[in-house]
Amino acid sequence: MTSLDKPTTDTEDTTDIEDAAAAERDARAVTEAALFEAFGGVRGMVETVLPGLLFVTIYTINKDLHLSAIAALGVSLLLVVVRLVMRDTVKHAFSGVFGVAFGVVFAMMTGNAKDFYLPGMLYTLGLGLAYIITTLAGVPLIGLILGPVFKENLSWRTRNPGRKKAYAKASYAWGAILLAKCAILFPLYWWADTAQLGWVLVALKIPPFLLAVWLTWVFLAKAPAPIDVFAEMEAEEKERETAARSAE
Repeated sequence: MTSLDKPTTDTEDTTDIEDAAAAERDARAVTEAALFEAFGGVRGMVETVLPGLLFVTIYTINKDLHLSAIAALGVSLLLVVVRLVMRDTVKHAFSGVFGVAFGVVFAMMTGNAKDFYLPGMLYTLGLGLAYIITTLAGVPLIGLILGPVFKENLSWRTRNPGRKKAYAKASYAWGAILLAKCAILFPLYWWADTAQLGWVLVALKIPPFLLAVWLTWVFLAKAPAPIDVFAEMEAEEKERETAARSAE
């Protein structure tokens, strides 16, 4: 190797490192954007917390179950209207409305204000178990949720083992966090009063969610890039069209 060759090699190595770093930054940015879209971002968190916060605040002040329930349901509907007016996606707001509606109906039927929280607690328990069970079955739930967002659908199951492993880790993390949350809330459902349960539940809305999302980001940022099956299908379609034109 001559003295002139070495600088060229060093330059090429530096370029390769820079390209790899840029690719890693791009992958992280794509992962962040996908998680933001899938879980609703800041607005989604507000829509998740606000109805329950309003319910427990009003109930703490005047112990009026009907007023608290109506206020919680009303603000949920208002959030949907705001999204409709802004022509934004309403899936997160609608899920909030259904959750609040179930809580309102349940509490009204039993006459126990604590039952406003019970459907959501049962949903959290079921979701936590679903994350664990689906991962043990080889189809981690977080992969089923995020696969379409990353345009990879289920390709990660058979064609991208590193990504499947990352989805499994993320699903286990979600399951463990949700089940730990249930381990706190269900004893309080039996032993605490409505206001105490409500404030603890509100306090546990965002931090566990952010922890689960952050862990998902960490696992996926280190995983292989997703396989864009939509791009593959488009490429195959173009090839077929080109072959058909050539045959003519």
